[in-house]
Amino acid sequence: MKLENLISECTEYDFKLMLEEKRPKSWLKSISAFANGFGGSLFFGIDNDGIIKGLDDIQYVCEMISSKIRDYMDPLPDVKMLPHRIGNMDVLQLEVKSGSYTPYYYVGDGQRIAFVRIGDESLPATAEQMMRLVLKGTNKTYDSLYTDYKVKDYSFTILANTFKNRTNQEWNKKYLLSFGLVTSFNTLTKAGALFADDCPLVQSRLYCTRWDGVIKGDAVNDAEFTGNVLMLLREAMNFVKSNTKRGWEKLSNGRKNKPEYAERAVLEAMVNHFIHRDYTVIGGEVHLDIYDNRLVVTSPGGMYNGMLIQNLDIADVSSERRNPILANVMAQLDYMEKRGSGLTRIYNETKALDGYKDDLKPMFKSSATQFQTIIFASVGDVDGDLSEMKLTDRQQNILNLIKESPTLTAKMMAETLSVSPRTIEREISKMKRIGILEREGKDNAGLWIIKY
Repeated sequence: MKLENLISECTEYDFKLMLEEKRPKSWLKSISAFANGFGGSLFFGIDNDGIIKGLDDIQYVCEMISSKIRDYMDPLPDVKMLPHRIGNMDVLQLEVKSGSYTPYYYVGDGQRIAFVRIGDESLPATAEQMMRLVLKGTNKTYDSLYTDYKVKDYSFTILANTFKNRTNQEWNKKYLLSFGLVTSFNTLTKAGALFADDCPLVQSRLYCTRWDGVIKGDAVNDAEFTGNVLMLLREAMNFVKSNTKRGWEKLSNGRKNKPEYAERAVLEAMVNHFIHRDYTVIGGEVHLDIYDNRLVVTSPGGMYNGMLIQNLDIADVSSERRNPILANVMAQLDYMEKRGSGLTRIYNETKALDGYKDDLKPMFKSSATQFQTIIFASVGDVDGDLSEMKLTDRQQNILNLIKESPTLTAKMMAETLSVSPRTIEREISKMKRIGILEREGKDNAGLWIIKY
């Protein structure tokens, strides 16, 4: 890493002009956030504009940082101090490793706060984020947690019938325990609650909408479902079949139906989103949006390892499961492969469909808070509509800046790209209109969310 190339604060690093001994919270919160997330670095001796100013006594700074971490952090994070000499100036890099014993708290001033990294800011963790940190620190997953729901109060008819139909085997109640759906105390696990006929988890929801056109405007049809995850999967597929069209190809002896979407690709996408979504988000749900030229599935929670799927080759993406019990049951039901990534299967199933073109290949997008699968229609008059979804180089540059720092203002983007703020605002307005970008929070204290 060349320090001269660091141009601004972002998700992975912070700049500090000097060590604030009397206000340790101002920089210890970043250590907490990095340790609770995916790691990062604080650079002491660099101002907020990325200009290297240097430190007068780097050895003293190292000693004070060690002392403050011991006094104000619990548990102690794994850190490394790396001094750098830039010209005739000294800069200290404090590298913080992603921790295994989360949450990592700042303890001081009568407070005990765990911080998380959002864009270029370190903010107090919300209740949902705290739950995820606790699960990570105790090496548990949400679907394995015990509940107070009694087995005797719930039935599993949908699960039993699905198992029999898809595997041609008889269902045995003993599977509930071996699959991890019930406990030895005759209560349900969270996974068990998701598969119960009358699922008691309010966040197990699906919103379906068929939009008129290629952007969110007037809804042609919509539906909302709550309950058993297998029921949600069935309703999702029914909604797709009822709200998509089938093209046809004229043959010498008749005609051949050409579906708008590969059914197996859509099924794989829906299964992936129900399995890998973040169920700790109580107010979240899976969204299925169908447009004239594409089908979009969105669910709470980014990639489990915190990486951005759009920056990866899907062929190299390993299957890391946020909800392993849920995933295992779906594999037993033959809804997913026991090994490998479902993303590759979505691509392969779509590619095998008649009418496939390279510019229609599925797309996958993720952020810290959501995951999105986009499958383009293979038939119909969509070529003109697809052009609306293609980004200009400037728009792509804006999105790249936002990925690095979601809190950037239009003025800051304009300075980086050497254009006027009005030009940036115009491009952002276009991307907001077609559903690619939206603003969350106030203009001076919010952040950008990439939706597409």
